[in-house]
Amino acid sequence: MRTKPELSATIRRERRAVLVVNAHSRRGRRLYEGARARLAAAGFTLLGAYPVDRPGELEQTLAAAADLGPDLLVAGGGDGTIGTAARLLAHRDIALGLLPLGTTNNFARTVGIPLDLDAAVEVLATGKVIDVDLGLVGDMRFTNHVGIGLSADVMLRTPPRLKRATGRLAYPLTALALLTRHRPLRATVRAEGREREFVTHQLYVANGGFHAGRPITADADADDRLLVGYPVGGATRRELLRDTARNAATGHRRTLREEPFLAVRQLWLETDRPAPVEVDGELYGETPIRIGLDPNALRIMAPADSPDR
Repeated sequence: MRTKPELSATIRRERRAVLVVNAHSRRGRRLYEGARARLAAAGFTLLGAYPVDRPGELEQTLAAAADLGPDLLVAGGGDGTIGTAARLLAHRDIALGLLPLGTTNNFARTVGIPLDLDAAVEVLATGKVIDVDLGLVGDMRFTNHVGIGLSADVMLRTPPRLKRATGRLAYPLTALALLTRHRPLRATVRAEGREREFVTHQLYVANGGFHAGRPITADADADDRLLVGYPVGGATRRELLRDTARNAATGHRRTLREEPFLAVRQLWLETDRPAPVEVDGELYGETPIRIGLDPNALRIMAPADSPDR
């Protein structure tokens, strides 16, 4: 395994990369050719370039791309695409390059990747390799978050056409439609000798620093060896709506030391009834679950001034 400076230098010198774009994502189909052209213009030799139209073929395509032996695997798409690539590249001598082409692009925001395509390609050409933490739920790694409750129902029921038409607004619109018949959960979280109970419609455990395109807190990130557990609202629908709006408006001013955040390295979570679980926007299973960390598991190409713990 090369050191991070060695891998950075090799990427800048050799420019050997592969490109995989989720053409089923909101902007992927429209921007695939532009991404390929921009990488070529930046001097990258593409060992392979793959637009993926069928979501079921994404993991297989990413694996085939990695087998070509690039120094940099460039993944274009939303958080689901990036999460799939991250799981594949964990603890491997290949850096992940991000082209944020999705709806909320939470992981790209967390690690400081510009949302503009030209600027993101510039990071791939001039940035440096850093390593960041991945979360673990069971034996599955994740980049951003685990959601228990309403968000899993939203992931299941948000129409793809609505996502393409409205972007990040698709999720709250679907949530409002589902909320009228959603029952709250009684959740128990046990972590590092502490136990906390919440009655809520929604609970998150985050590895990254952003949710729904907004900061969770000012000091949450994916390189701090911490998970952040927090409920959104209490037992009533009004509390859920109030806290959702509050989090979106004030996350950039809050810190992990404030209520209701619980910052720990691992936790056990159970609910009063089996509750659906989504991991980075993909359905995973049901509670109870154990969630932990895989520290510094993923190498990514980040801006040259990025911190690296």
